[in-house]
Amino acid sequence: MYLLCLEERLQNMGLNFKKTYRFAVISTLYITLFSTSLVAGLLIFFGTFSLLFSLQFCFAFAVGIAVFSFFVLQYRVEHFIYRRVKKIYDDVSLLDSTTLRSQSITTDMATLTKEVKKFATDKKIEIENLKVREEYRREFMGNVSHELKTPLFTVQGYLSTLLDGAMKDKDLRKKYLERAEKGVERLIYIVEDLDMISKLEMGDLNLEFSEFNIIELIQNVFDLLEMQADKKNIILMFDRKYNKPINVFADQEKIQQVLTNLIMNSIKYGKENGTTEVSIEDLVKNKIIVRVRDNGEGIEQQHIPRLFERFFRVDKSGARSEGGSGLGLSIVKHIIEGHNEKIYIESEFGKGSEFSFTLEKQK
Repeated sequence: MYLLCLEERLQNMGLNFKKTYRFAVISTLYITLFSTSLVAGLLIFFGTFSLLFSLQFCFAFAVGIAVFSFFVLQYRVEHFIYRRVKKIYDDVSLLDSTTLRSQSITTDMATLTKEVKKFATDKKIEIENLKVREEYRREFMGNVSHELKTPLFTVQGYLSTLLDGAMKDKDLRKKYLERAEKGVERLIYIVEDLDMISKLEMGDLNLEFSEFNIIELIQNVFDLLEMQADKKNIILMFDRKYNKPINVFADQEKIQQVLTNLIMNSIKYGKENGTTEVSIEDLVKNKIIVRVRDNGEGIEQQHIPRLFERFFRVDKSGARSEGGSGLGLSIVKHIIEGHNEKIYIESEFGKGSEFSFTLEKQK
């Protein structure tokens, strides 16, 4: 009871001992009281010395045994914990070795518990991330295999038919060779996009910034895609007439690719007799935002977070029938982020979608 009161009194006095010190102090008090009581009892029992000498002897003995016990206990506890904690650190091979070299090994159990919990939490997050990446890798490999396999089998089928005897028919030979050529073109298109996305992800973008008129660039893209739009009777248009040029500072070739991919997507997934509308608005003092809006089928909300993933398609069968590599939006995202700009998407299923991105306005 006395020891408990003493410990409580020490805590109330604000003596913030390390837990190992507190353990050593309390253990020392137990040993000292027991040893001193035993010696005092023996002295009284045998009655060999006077009372004053006995008290002095007991006091000196108590101080000596207390100091000795404290240092022995403290050293042993520190050494005991240190050896075992070091073994834990050594056994946990997943811990970062650079962290172990830069930080000393603690013997405070509260600190150790906190570090172990942090380590467990970090590793759990790391494992979950690895699982997500592994699933993404498997899905990506499956998509690459499918995208390459389809045109390869198409080319192989036409060439095999020609070799089996169809080559003698002049009209059939020309038709099959033209279809095989389209298959090869699709393969080249996919491989080029894969090469580009690999460079973009490695940071090898090599942007060449220049000043150019974004209105003129959009009109050029309209002219390039006019024939594809006419097949579905889709009108490519601005939201209004722009009488003055709007100059931006960016990589003109890469921004043209962004606009081409976005407008091409709006044509692919747009409704027949629909529209693709492009607008340019001032966002802040030195920024504009370019919006590409269609009145097509739209995108369900659960698919929007994955739209910029490589090869991700909302309607897999329909999208493949329209062609394309499945990398367009992923390339768009990398190019825009390479300009340190933002890209946004808003869509309502059944009503249409809007892709928008920011650009730096030329001063």
